[in-house]
Amino acid sequence: MYKFYKGKGLVFFLLSVILVFTSLSTSTGAEVQKTKNLEIEELFNGKDGTLVIKNLKTDNIYVYNSERSQKRLTPESTFKVPNSLIGLETSAVRDEYEVKRWDGVTREFESWNRDHSLASAMRESAIWFYKDMARDIGVTKMQDYINQIGYGNGDISGGIDKFWLDSTLKISAMEQVDFIEDLVEENLPFKEKNQKTVKRMMIQDEQDQYTLHGKTGTRLSDMGLGWYVGFIDTEKDTWVFAMNLNGSGTEAKRITIETLRDMDIIKEGE
Repeated sequence: MYKFYKGKGLVFFLLSVILVFTSLSTSTGAEVQKTKNLEIEELFNGKDGTLVIKNLKTDNIYVYNSERSQKRLTPESTFKVPNSLIGLETSAVRDEYEVKRWDGVTREFESWNRDHSLASAMRESAIWFYKDMARDIGVTKMQDYINQIGYGNGDISGGIDKFWLDSTLKISAMEQVDFIEDLVEENLPFKEKNQKTVKRMMIQDEQDQYTLHGKTGTRLSDMGLGWYVGFIDTEKDTWVFAMNLNGSGTEAKRITIETLRDMDIIKEGE
């Protein structure tokens, strides 16, 4: 009798192991199946870069250059998205309409050389506004929120008003997609109204069939790193994207838009 039950126990154990491995194999297969390669090399004109696009309804992920998609790089002006969230949450700015006065220093772009609100500074990518706001937020609160949202390597040691600009803070395209997804779903550790405000500030193109939200970023020291991150709401789906290349933010945006059109996410003629 003992041997009989011992034998049944062994059979049960072996069946359990087989079921576990089958489950893991099925799960891993599903993960692989949900990631698809983007064949868009010709759009990069020989430049190294990556693009990640995720459908939030199906969780399908489309990737060009998966190796680079995992590489952490400085976020440049795409950091204006979390910086805005933190600024609003800590009351460094009251709302998107609060104006900071221009200090009179002439900078690279004419559109920067005037007073700005949070919303207009996002739209024009006015770095001086965000440097000033980061100083008002302070190191302690800035580090705390960056840790909470798990933004890249979380390293702000490069200086409170410049750590995101060709400095110590770095993030990958895949991590940018995760961050934007949390923003879309309002799962970040910020008040719901502040997340809605920042998403509204990111709107770049609003049509009947879709609304495009995005933020570019360019390493101005050599124009050698460009970003475009954001999301697009269509009638049926929401898609999150993050793109970087050895070029400018303008190039990154152009390639992203072309790919969204090729995928019929932005339909031709709309």
